Amino acid sequence: MSGKLYIVGTPIGNLSDMSPRAVETLAKVDFIAAEDTRVTVKLLNHFEIKKPMISYFEHNKAAKGEVIIDRILAGENCAIVTDAGMPAISDPGEELVRLAHQKGVAVESVPGPSAVITALAISGMPSGRFCFEGFLSVNKQSRKQHLDEIKNEKRTLIFYEAPHKLLATLKDMAAVLGDRPIAIVKELTKLHEAVLKTTLYQAVEFFTENAPKGEYVLVIGGKAEENTKEYTLADAVLVAKKLIEEGMSTAAAAKEAAAVSGIKKGDIYKELI
Repeated sequence: MSGKLYIVGTPIGNLSDMSPRAVETLAKVDFIAAEDTRVTVKLLNHFEIKKPMISYFEHNKAAKGEVIIDRILAGENCAIVTDAGMPAISDPGEELVRLAHQKGVAVESVPGPSAVITALAISGMPSGRFCFEGFLSVNKQSRKQHLDEIKNEKRTLIFYEAPHKLLATLKDMAAVLGDRPIAIVKELTKLHEAVLKTTLYQAVEFFTENAPKGEYVLVIGGKAEENTKEYTLADAVLVAKKLIEEGMSTAAAAKEAAAVSGIKKGDIYKELI
């Protein structure tokens, strides 16, 4: 009789977020398919679980996937885990689940934390409709093509990014998407969890002067509806004054009002001072 593949969500930072059902499942399966066995063994040790593991990650998934499914078909139960969060979401586990369905293997979910949903919830950005875009390619041409494809998307956009690539990513986003609102969420559920609410242009300036630290989720506003209103200089100055009242500097308010109204930034700034 065939066994079962369990998709088990694990904490994205705080081990207290591990569900009782997830602990129970890892304790009862015959073996565990892990993205990085060195990371997973720490989790298992914390919950005093001893189980054999098999490595399953991006560069061995084609070969190991068949091995895992054959063992399940032979009657063993397997749990797949990623280093953090839900397997199969921007993760090679996606292909193992697809293979399981193709081979007629039963798949059961044991849901847990997800950085995508957690970041969106804490960001304060519109959450009714959103698109998860994962990581941008490290290839410059592929990155630009990806951004070009979504630049007219009106739904909230969510990306993952590593600290060493964050500034380059923000620069590319600003160049293609323009100056949009962004929530930069870092180190979710960990000691230094933080949310920076800003704009893409201001984010570039901030991280040019401040080295990024930690893992990031970027939550970016979708493309705004085209503005058909005809602005006068007086209208633009009113927009800028409102932004200043909300805490923005005079120069930044003039720049933002210029983007909204089409009036020259210098003309708005002169009226403000």
